[in-house]
Amino acid sequence: MQTLANVLVGLVAALHAYILVLEMFLWEKKPGRGLHGFDPEMARATAALAANQGLYNGFLAAGLVWGLIADDPTGFRVQVFFLACVIVAGVYGTVTANRRILFAQALPGALALAAVLAAR
Repeated sequence: MQTLANVLVGLVAALHAYILVLEMFLWEKKPGRGLHGFDPEMARATAALAANQGLYNGFLAAGLVWGLIADDPTGFRVQVFFLACVIVAGVYGTVTANRRILFAQALPGALALAAVLAAR
């Protein structure tokens, strides 16, 4: 079960690293614009906001990686904390921005958190 938990946490970290790249570096290019269906003008107008969001996603990824490499009990606690942050951010994004975020962010975070807790 520990292996499954580690894989799921790693996948959630990779997802948030990917979101960092999309929002910070590719926002005005086709992959970033496609995320929200923005035209080039809207992407340009919102690029600074997207970069800020991307930075926060990077912090989530970094925290999850920290949780994977830290010894217990710190590693376990860090994973639980950052996965809870992922879930809260996903639920908030679902309510305020787009329902797809529930399945793209909150659900993977919840599954990883359940695996981490079950492996304990």
